Amino acid sequence: MPTLPEFRLESYFSKWEFVARYHLTASDAQTVTKAELLAMAGDEDRARWEGMDLGYGETYGLPALREAIAGTYEHLEAEDVLCFAGAEEALNLAMHVLLDAGDHAIVVTPNYQAAETIPLSICEVTGIALDPSNDWHLDVDALERAIRPNTRVVSVNFPNNPTGTVPDQRNWARLVRLCDEHGIRLFSDEVYRGVETDQDTTLPQAADLSATALSLNVLSKAYGLGGLRIGWIACRDRALLRRLEGAKHYASICNSTVSEMLALIALHSRERLLDRNRRIIAANVPEFDAFFAAFPGLFEWRAPQGGCVTFPRYLGADGVEAMCADLVAEAGVLLLPASMYVSELTPVPTDRFRVGVGRSDPKEALEVWASWIERRQRV
Repeated sequence: MPTLPEFRLESYFSKWEFVARYHLTASDAQTVTKAELLAMAGDEDRARWEGMDLGYGETYGLPALREAIAGTYEHLEAEDVLCFAGAEEALNLAMHVLLDAGDHAIVVTPNYQAAETIPLSICEVTGIALDPSNDWHLDVDALERAIRPNTRVVSVNFPNNPTGTVPDQRNWARLVRLCDEHGIRLFSDEVYRGVETDQDTTLPQAADLSATALSLNVLSKAYGLGGLRIGWIACRDRALLRRLEGAKHYASICNSTVSEMLALIALHSRERLLDRNRRIIAANVPEFDAFFAAFPGLFEWRAPQGGCVTFPRYLGADGVEAMCADLVAEAGVLLLPASMYVSELTPVPTDRFRVGVGRSDPKEALEVWASWIERRQRV
């Protein structure tokens, strides 16, 4: 197996995530406690929880959980779902199952680093950059021009991390059709789906639109349940799912049965959890609006169209890397600078940083950040 490069974002988080006082770049929505989640359980789920044993689970995942996941799609059944130990395992194994050395893949940038470094460790990859000058627009024409006879996978992530952009319905449907017409697998990372504050922008899931597309999801982001480490791939091609099952035999084998039971409770309380997190995001956005409006010469900001992260621009003379490094070291406020999103495939703007709007009560962190800026301006 080729050696993968350092995972820049995860290394940065290893250093700062649990020591910084204010985590303003969190990629997930606000979590709940175990007690709060269990309080949502109905009688049947409560009985399952109390009576469960702690043996191995099925490789595909708990049948009731797969049924609940399938219920979040329009055209899928439980047999079209394979659970994984988080989204990262699913992404890694899917790329190794779908791609070989002589293949070609297309990946949209900017992205979660593994979305490009894993395919790059296997085959040739072309990047298609979202356009920062046009609200991070997805250029489907450019993507179509990048298709080769040996293109096997197109990998996308919407709502996008880190930009928070969501393509319009027409462009999305065109992308799905394009992949189908060329016999290409669309790998669609949909981990932020469900917390769009304008639900009219919510995209249909790729696995509903195409019989061959793969929809990746997880309980970590929109649901705020990252500690469960439960993700899944949904795809109507069951032969492909069997190949993915075989790959999982060499990885986690099966998920934590405790996590799967809690995940089932969460899925049965899906609308309650997602509505809660949408309301948190909607309440937070005006706080961020006010903060950035107070420093118009330093920032260009746009709230996320979907998900709970976005990628503002920093205009200060010191540069975004120095700003982020000094802010966390001096004031304990953690942001992710643009260097965490450097791509080997396309240029990514170097004056951006990721901010998260999905956690509760950002007001104190924003006040600390504002005071830090004001002190520096007085010097």
